[in-house]
Amino acid sequence: MEIADIIKYEGDNATFIWKHPCEDFNSLTQLIVHESQEAIFFMNGQALDLFGAGRYTLEAQNIPKIGKALNRLTNDRTPFHCEVYFFNKTEQMSVKWGTDSKVQYIEPTYGFPISIGASGEMSLRADDSRKLLLKLVGTENILGQQKLVSFFKAFLMSRVKTYIAQVMKSEKINIFEIDERLTEFSENIRQLLIPDFEDYGIALERFFVTNIVKPDGERQYERFKELHFRSYADIAEAKLNQQVDVIRAQTEAQKTVIASEAIATKRRQEGYTYQQERGFDVAERVAENEAVGQFTNMGVGLGTMAGVGGAVGGVVGSAVTGAFSDINSQIDNLSFCENCGAKLQPGSAFCEECGAPVAEAGTCKNCGYKFERPGKFCPKCGAKRG
Repeated sequence: MEIADIIKYEGDNATFIWKHPCEDFNSLTQLIVHESQEAIFFMNGQALDLFGAGRYTLEAQNIPKIGKALNRLTNDRTPFHCEVYFFNKTEQMSVKWGTDSKVQYIEPTYGFPISIGASGEMSLRADDSRKLLLKLVGTENILGQQKLVSFFKAFLMSRVKTYIAQVMKSEKINIFEIDERLTEFSENIRQLLIPDFEDYGIALERFFVTNIVKPDGERQYERFKELHFRSYADIAEAKLNQQVDVIRAQTEAQKTVIASEAIATKRRQEGYTYQQERGFDVAERVAENEAVGQFTNMGVGLGTMAGVGGAVGGVVGSAVTGAFSDINSQIDNLSFCENCGAKLQPGSAFCEECGAPVAEAGTCKNCGYKFERPGKFCPKCGAKRG
């Protein structure tokens, strides 16, 4: 029977637990435990001493729990029977997982039933060596990634599917926006899974949801997807139109500012102010307003001119005087038919409307006022003309 002189880990990095093949050790055997490893001694089916990283000589003082039995049985010279399990405590990366069936839940945004699948990767680490050995390993010699995942498969599938539905509902994650929230989604599920793995002595270091299988092609799903993206398109179009309207308003305002600045520059160059320009405009309108029907308006214009006379000087005064002279001249030359009141043309002998003869002006019999044109009453004393 071969007696081991050196005991060390000889498994690969994808292994969680590795049992050393030799079970007979000399009391002076060297035990080597590397960094990120632990070793547990088993004797008579019981897990006894736990060794961390370092080099140990198997003496009674180094394995106190079996020291007395070792001294009694071997006298420190003869071999003894014991088992050693090594635990690789490095983080095991890229452990793949995936749901074995679709997860059914009610989509929180639009409230329709939906079924999705999910898959990804996780990182595991042996955390509690004793708990892991007693709950999962038993009498196995090796516990690798694949075997560990197979142990957890049924447990993992039931928990993961439940947690996916819970997180989607509690966080109100829209199925059409889940891809942009995968980091947050993954971390929420990891937090829910941590206690489940700890119960078996495993630390869930990382958990990633890398793919969500959506029910593309299903009529109801496609209808809500079109509604979702249409709402975003409508909002984007409304914002764009609003921005265009603002730009147009700003452009028109800028045009007005530029035109105003141009007019102001022209006034400065020609040597007059805005008030003077308005005075010229009023004078022009008064000069053009010569009709009898606009006589009242002339009074208004005249009052306005009085207010701006100082600004426009003799130019406006001359225009007003000339306008009134022309109007008075036209009024003096007007005559009307005494029979029908129609306007008579200068020099007419008969009325064009009723044919009545045109009476001569004559003289007032009451006051002697000489009439300049026909009428029914004297303009001086008011007596009726005979």
